[in-house]
Amino acid sequence: MKFSQMEYKRPDVEEMIDRYKDITARFPNCKSAKEQMQCILEHEAIMKAYQTMSTLAYIHNSVNTADEFYAQEKAFFNEKSPVMQEYEQAFLQTVYDSKFRKELEKSLGPLFFENIKVALRAFSPEIIPLLQQENELTTEYQKLLASAEIEFDGKKLNLSTIAVYLQDLDRGVRRQAWEKCAAFFQEHQQKLDEIYDRLVKNRDEQARRLGYANYIQLGYDRLGRNCYRASDVKVFRGQVVRDLVPVTVDIRRRQAQRIGLEDMKLHDTGVSFTDGNPRPKGDTQALMDAAQRMYDEMSPQTAEFFAFMRENELFDLESKQNKAGGGYCTEIPDYRAPFIFSNFNGTSGDVDVLTHEAGHAFAAYLARDMEIRENVGTTMETAEVHSMTMELLARPWAELFFGEEAEKFRVFQLESALNFIPYGCLVDEFQHQVYENPQLTPEERKKLWLKLEKKYRPWLDFDNLPFFKDGGGFQKQHHIYCYPFYYIDYCLAQTVALEFWGRANQDWKSAFEDYLHFVGAAGTKSFVQLIADSRLDSPFEEGCVQEISGRVAAYMEQHRL
Repeated sequence: MKFSQMEYKRPDVEEMIDRYKDITARFPNCKSAKEQMQCILEHEAIMKAYQTMSTLAYIHNSVNTADEFYAQEKAFFNEKSPVMQEYEQAFLQTVYDSKFRKELEKSLGPLFFENIKVALRAFSPEIIPLLQQENELTTEYQKLLASAEIEFDGKKLNLSTIAVYLQDLDRGVRRQAWEKCAAFFQEHQQKLDEIYDRLVKNRDEQARRLGYANYIQLGYDRLGRNCYRASDVKVFRGQVVRDLVPVTVDIRRRQAQRIGLEDMKLHDTGVSFTDGNPRPKGDTQALMDAAQRMYDEMSPQTAEFFAFMRENELFDLESKQNKAGGGYCTEIPDYRAPFIFSNFNGTSGDVDVLTHEAGHAFAAYLARDMEIRENVGTTMETAEVHSMTMELLARPWAELFFGEEAEKFRVFQLESALNFIPYGCLVDEFQHQVYENPQLTPEERKKLWLKLEKKYRPWLDFDNLPFFKDGGGFQKQHHIYCYPFYYIDYCLAQTVALEFWGRANQDWKSAFEDYLHFVGAAGTKSFVQLIADSRLDSPFEEGCVQEISGRVAAYMEQHRL
C-alpha cells in the first residue's frame, strides 16, 4: 500500500490494555506450549497495531513539526507509550516464567528469553512519570532545532540546508556559515542547557529507582545490549585512541595540504578537495533512478526491495521548512513496510541516505514475514552494520551517482569513515562521564567536552568560533539528548563494515553473500555471534582496530588525489 493511503487513527489504548490483561491472565493457565504461543501471537498483534499508528504519527510529525494535529498525536504517544510498556512488560514476565519455556525456546530461540530478561530489569511502573517527562524533553529539543531559521546568502535556511555552505570552497563563506550556526545555538543556549540538565537528572533518577548504580547500565539495557558491557566498549575506545587517532591526524594533515592550507580549522573540516567535495549528479529523481539501477544490478533481493519502496512512496527526502533535521529509517509494522526520511541538500550525504538508510530498510524488508517482532528487531549496532556495510558494498556503482568524480568519492568516503570513529567515541565517553557524574553543571559538561576533543581529535582548532570554542558542540549532536549511548553503535558497526569492505576488495560476491546471511538473521542472534558466524574479528578484541586502520591507510596511500 502507498504511504499516502495508510490511514492514521489514534489507537484505543484502553481497549489494548484490556486485551493485555486478558492474555496475561490466561497465559499461566494454558495447558500447552501451543496454547501459550497463541497468546504470544495476540501480544504481537496488539503491539504491531499500536506501533503502526505511533510510527505514522512520528513520520508525519517529522515531515512537518509545525502541524498541530500530529504534534498533539506525538504528545499522545509520549504520554501513552510508557503506560503501554507497563502492560507489555507484565505479559512478557509471564512468558519469561512459562512452565513450557523449553518447548517455547524451540520456536522462539533462547535469545528471545534473554532479551526479555534485559527488558524486564529496565522498566517498572514506578518510573512511568519519569519516562513521560523524558519523552516531553526530547520532543522539546527536537522541535527547538527544527525551528531554526537562519538567514544566509539571501535565503532562510535550517540546520540541514545550511550544511551546503559549511562545505563551500570559499573559506570566508564557510566560516560565516559556521558563525551563523553558532549564533543559533548561542541564542538558545540557556534552554539547551536546561533541557539537557533535566534529561540527565531524570535518567539518573530512573536508574536509581530501578536499583542501578547510575544510568549507564540502564542505558545499555534500554538498547537491548545482550552480549557486551561498558568495560568492553572501553577496550574498543582505547584501541581507537591508540591505533586510529594517529591515522586520522595524518588524514587531516593530507586534507589540509590538498586544499592548500597550512593548518586545519573547524570550519575547514567540511572541504576535502580544492574543486569541492564530490557532489551527486542530478536532482532527486535522477538519484532515485540511479539507485534503482544499482540495486537491480546488485542482486535480485535488492532489486525487488527498492522497487517496492518506490512503488509505495516510502520516502520523504527533500528538505523543507519546519521539517525535522537529520534522517532515519523506520518500519510501519502492519503494512510490513520500511520508510526512509531525509533532508537532501545537494551533498554526497544524499547518496549516503540511499545506501545507509536503504541498508536499514533492506533488513526490515527481508524480515517482513517474521511473525515474532522480538526476533525481527536487532540491537542497534547490528542494525548499523546493515546500513554501513551497504554503503561500502555500493562503491562499485559510484559512477552512477558521481560520474567523473566517482574515485574522488571513494577516497572521500573512506576518509569520512575513519574520521568519524574517533568522534563517535568522543560522544560515547562524554556520555559515560556525564552519567557517572550527573551532578556536573552545564559549564563543567562543556569543559569535559573540550577535554575529550583534545583526546579524540587532537588536530582540531576552533579558530575562536563562538559557542564551539567554549565546549558547546555536543548540544548540536541530537543523539546525546534523544538516544543516550546509541552513538557508539555507529563506531562498532563502522569497524565491522570496514571488515566487510576489506573482504569485498578481494571477492565482492562472496562478501555480499556473507552480508545477506548477516542481515537475514535479523534479531535471532547477538551482535557478537553474528560477527563470529561471518568470520570477522570482534571490535572488542585487541588488534581489530589496528588491522582496519592499517588496511584503510594502505588504500589511501595507493589512491592519493
